[in-house]
Amino acid sequence: MKNPYAQPAPKNAQPMSKAAQKQFSTKAAARAAADKNRQMKKDDDKIRKIQNNKYIEHEHLDKIGEIALHYGFTPTKSPEIKKTDVDSCKAFADHDYIDDEEDHAQLPLHAEEKVALLRMYAEGNMQSMPQPIMLYFKDSFRRKESSRYHRYADLEIMGNSKSIAEATLIHMARIMLSEEGYNNISVDINSIGDKDSINKFNHDLTAHYRKHINDMHPECRQLFKKDPFVLLTCQNDKCKKINETAPKSLNFLSEGSRNHFKETLEYLEVMEIPYRINNNLIGNRQYCTETIFTITNLDHAGKSDKTDEHKILAVGVRYDGLAKKIGMKKEIQGVGLSILVKGNKPDLRKEVKKTRRPQASFVQLGFESKLLSLGVLELLRTAKVPVYQALAKDRLGAQVSTIEKNHIPLTIIMGQKEAIEKCVIVRDTETHAQNSVPLNELADYMRKLDL
Repeated sequence: MKNPYAQPAPKNAQPMSKAAQKQFSTKAAARAAADKNRQMKKDDDKIRKIQNNKYIEHEHLDKIGEIALHYGFTPTKSPEIKKTDVDSCKAFADHDYIDDEEDHAQLPLHAEEKVALLRMYAEGNMQSMPQPIMLYFKDSFRRKESSRYHRYADLEIMGNSKSIAEATLIHMARIMLSEEGYNNISVDINSIGDKDSINKFNHDLTAHYRKHINDMHPECRQLFKKDPFVLLTCQNDKCKKINETAPKSLNFLSEGSRNHFKETLEYLEVMEIPYRINNNLIGNRQYCTETIFTITNLDHAGKSDKTDEHKILAVGVRYDGLAKKIGMKKEIQGVGLSILVKGNKPDLRKEVKKTRRPQASFVQLGFESKLLSLGVLELLRTAKVPVYQALAKDRLGAQVSTIEKNHIPLTIIMGQKEAIEKCVIVRDTETHAQNSVPLNELADYMRKLDL
């Protein structure tokens, strides 16, 4: 059939000779080769520029923040809290705290700060960036502190729902607090689970208090009508007795939430961080989900009330349920930690303008290696070996893309076999030559390479 859309050939058109066709093909191939060479030169220049630039410049970074930088956090200017942020969380501003039983005070969780973070995430189109977004804030979100608790630094991990996020924050806090002289710490931790877990817990807890309402003192009866969760930390003797038999949030966790909490505790055990499960840690159930934790100073006991220190040194919450409650279309997973000490060493707050560019990357494969990964990174940090890493990513391809992007000459690999044998593979990215190195020899091995 004749194609009705075909253009008629010019009347005087002559077919191209074989010689002309060959000449045309040769020129096209030459142009393609030239384009390829130009692109290769650009790529080589880019690689050479990266390799020659041995330092990375920073803003909003201090000496203590170099620890966060090593673990993949980006030093960032604290977002301004706007009136719209405060207005957005008015509906759940009540009971936005955890009880500090030691100091008989209420430690604010600052929902408006989380709202400001989510707004910054959306306005910065951070959802299109490689996830998770890990941020370090050396400055308080407020110009003037509105509570009795100091704000030393904040760490946020957004766009990740996995237990490695909580483990990383707790690990980071322990190291930073140790640098400030707090070496005897413990973690109080609890989980309220996901939305379904919280609803089931709320139902049974309400029924429990209703059954004992005649045994409560008058003030608690009024509080029960507003929010039964408030009664969990009541210090009245009658309520304490009622709370002894009250339902525990851990008994209502969904399978996913139970696994999340179990993994978080596994990380703490592997890292030898002491902890206790505190069933009274609930947070603000209007937006808090899964894990709530505090880091406490075990040396605080017996100190005078006149001291300017508190037993609680840091507090962390997951807030996966917040984004949609303030009108965002998609849920954004997030977990954050605030370090609440005044700071004893001014040198740790000195500005840092540039740091050495990492010449190695760390890749982990499998949960067993992920459990050990934070310890490996700390070993490298203390040996002053900066590395790129992507602990929150499970797939090899996602981790390797970081290596390729930054043209890193060495890769440190820990798979399941290496995790069992307590070693890593150190591989030359270009030649693929590699050595198996025991973990207790890794620091010396990397130092000898003089990266």
